[in-house]
Amino acid sequence: MQRHPESENRFAVVQPSGADGNEGVQQAAAGDNPQRVGWFRFYFDDGRWEWSPQVERMHGYEPGTVTPTTETVLSHKHPDDYRQIADTLDLIRRTRQAFSSRHRIIDVQDRVHDVVVVGDLLREADGTVIGSHGYYVDVTPSERERQNEMTAAVAVIAEARADIERTKGMLMLIYGMDEAAAFELLKWRSQETNVKLKLLAAQIADDFLTLTGSAGLPPPSAFDKLLLTAHERVNADAGWGPHRAAQPTEGTG
Repeated sequence: MQRHPESENRFAVVQPSGADGNEGVQQAAAGDNPQRVGWFRFYFDDGRWEWSPQVERMHGYEPGTVTPTTETVLSHKHPDDYRQIADTLDLIRRTRQAFSSRHRIIDVQDRVHDVVVVGDLLREADGTVIGSHGYYVDVTPSERERQNEMTAAVAVIAEARADIERTKGMLMLIYGMDEAAAFELLKWRSQETNVKLKLLAAQIADDFLTLTGSAGLPPPSAFDKLLLTAHERVNADAGWGPHRAAQPTEGTG
């Protein structure tokens, strides 16, 4: 399981944001997907908790099937976050302050959720502080978001491969070489010119298409010149200029 950066301040005791203690927690939920946001109340004196149906579902329970206690709450904390959450809850009970945090919980199906908890003081009508209340926000990337990210990554890879495959075919046709030799030539030019392989391949293909689109097939020397200078046009587009020193790099793919 991935750890949060140690330098990140994920737990904080906070002061109330307004006279009635509601302004901050209301703003925290504004604009969020209601299925991923739910409220809680924590009563200091008896350690009693109340959860909204959304928070119950975050923990893996069907609404109305569990009466949360501090022990229940802590039992769902990720082992790496447990101690600090337990200490924070003990602190706010003793000092009667609200708190906010970002940590991980593990639901009853053993799924890990990243949650942000935004809290404020819970008061009686006369202003007496009796607990903390606020919102849980589940910020775990959804399965759809993960699938979209994967689809986008595959599309980028496919586009890069398409440029490389197209340019390999052109080199095979123009120079009468096989596929392996065409790829080695492309890779060598990429390393020698310090230009990403996919960018160089796309530039060469565009240059060759410009030549073959003219009247009559030009002599091989015309293709030679384009092949050997393609990196200059890529670099010029990137704002580097053709004078950049070429140094081999492993990141040519």
